[in-house]
Amino acid sequence: MLTRLQVQDFALVDDLELEFGAGLTIFTGETGAGKSILIEALGLALGKRAESGMVRQHCKRADITALLDIGGNEAALQWLRDHELEHDQECFLRRTISSEGRSRAYINGRPVPRQLLYELGLMLVDIHGQHEHQSLLRRDFQRQMLDGFAKHPRLLSAMAESFQHLQQLKARLAEVEQLSAGHDDQSALLAYQVRELEALNLTAEELPALEAEHQRLANAETLISTISRSLQQLDEDETSLTTLLSRLIGDLEALQRNDTALNAITTTLTDALVQLQEGAGDLRHHLDGLRLDPQRLQEIEQRLTILHDLARKHHVRVEELPELAARLAERLSRLENADQERRQLLKQIQEAEATCRRHGEALSKSRLRAARTLGKETTAHMRKLGLPDGEIIVQVRPLAEGRLTATGMDEVEFLVSTNPSQPPRPLNKVASGGELSRISLAIHVVTGRRGEIPTMIFDEVDVGIGGRIAEIVGQELRALGSRCQVLCITHLPQVAAQGDHHLQVSKQSSKKATTVNIRVLDEEQRREELARMLGGVEITEQTRAHAGEMLARSQQA
Repeated sequence: MLTRLQVQDFALVDDLELEFGAGLTIFTGETGAGKSILIEALGLALGKRAESGMVRQHCKRADITALLDIGGNEAALQWLRDHELEHDQECFLRRTISSEGRSRAYINGRPVPRQLLYELGLMLVDIHGQHEHQSLLRRDFQRQMLDGFAKHPRLLSAMAESFQHLQQLKARLAEVEQLSAGHDDQSALLAYQVRELEALNLTAEELPALEAEHQRLANAETLISTISRSLQQLDEDETSLTTLLSRLIGDLEALQRNDTALNAITTTLTDALVQLQEGAGDLRHHLDGLRLDPQRLQEIEQRLTILHDLARKHHVRVEELPELAARLAERLSRLENADQERRQLLKQIQEAEATCRRHGEALSKSRLRAARTLGKETTAHMRKLGLPDGEIIVQVRPLAEGRLTATGMDEVEFLVSTNPSQPPRPLNKVASGGELSRISLAIHVVTGRRGEIPTMIFDEVDVGIGGRIAEIVGQELRALGSRCQVLCITHLPQVAAQGDHHLQVSKQSSKKATTVNIRVLDEEQRREELARMLGGVEITEQTRAHAGEMLARSQQA
């Protein structure tokens, strides 16, 4: 149940905080006062898409927070647990929209993607807008209404999952069949390419080793002469570095008896001599490994030429050749096994289709049972709402050629008759605007009685009706409010009189800005508001008396 709504800098709202109770809450006000702004704000808190134009003029961002009591709403509680967003029996939903159009969503203080907020919102509040009865003309919407009434989410999930699996298998079969087209030519070409690549026996480690060895052999003569000359200067003649340094150390050692400060210097130079000698040894060892080997150099160059030519042929880098060989080998294997995989896929598709049909048949049976009840109960409510000869039949019939879809095997259509001489026909062929509003309300009342969503909102769904029928509509909404929380925006005094709570929406304008205000009405203020709604340029005592009678009658109902 919605317990509080706070709206800041949204559209014409400056700063507004409302608290809500159980039962039927009525919103009224002059035309254009901004009654629907609240529904739009709540819709955003429930995850609907946002636009930059929703932010109040000259403000940086709009901020909307809804607090809901979800105790007893096990579906919502489990959803929050699954997403690690639970917070006792309360749920805080928040949405901010910047003037640039960027929005952020929060559940219980934690940032979430908008889609998650929307998913949760569907479990908490059901909004029926001013023009939603037009949606009732669509067959897909009619099917959704029936499924919601039938309360078979597990059957719907099983059907959707099995259909998705079937489609995945069919997509894989199409790939295999495409691969099999021109099987012989492809197979021969792939086999040749795989043999050619595998004959190279190239590994990922070989290429850098070959390139390093080639670099060494190609420059062997220069390396040998330069290293030999370096060794000579370092350690192999009378003027080499080690010889000169050794003599210097000897001279300093002879002087140490006269100057002890030379001890540390002599030690440092001795360490340097040792390092020079070790370096000379390492250089000599490296020189011993260098050989002029023209034949090996030629072999390496031939190998590298073959590798580079093959890489150009396949439009890859040389280092990618081992990966290419593995990929082509796998493709060849798949091609060679395509016939076997095709047979396996055909068998799996047959089994998946049988499973899909089983789920579809179970869903059809559940829909047929629910359709009879929905039709019967909706017909009764239509007759209450001023359609005495009205009848609605919820027709469930198989799709053409036994077609399967993610939503089942059925086509659902609401057929209506509004007079006894007229056979039931599709809604869009029969109902006028006023009739459609009443039929829509009857369906929503019936489905709302069964639903698990704790809050229902009706935004002027009573358009096109008046008089006695309007009073009955109000009574229906009041009865619905005894089973769940109902918020209703209305322009009809007969409906407004039935509310357990009454809020008045007004718009105030000044030179600087226009703002929307909402106040909770007490009994006397309700009587005055109903008198205004009853009409007339001036509110007379007779009008006030009539309004008082309406309120008294609603309390006795």
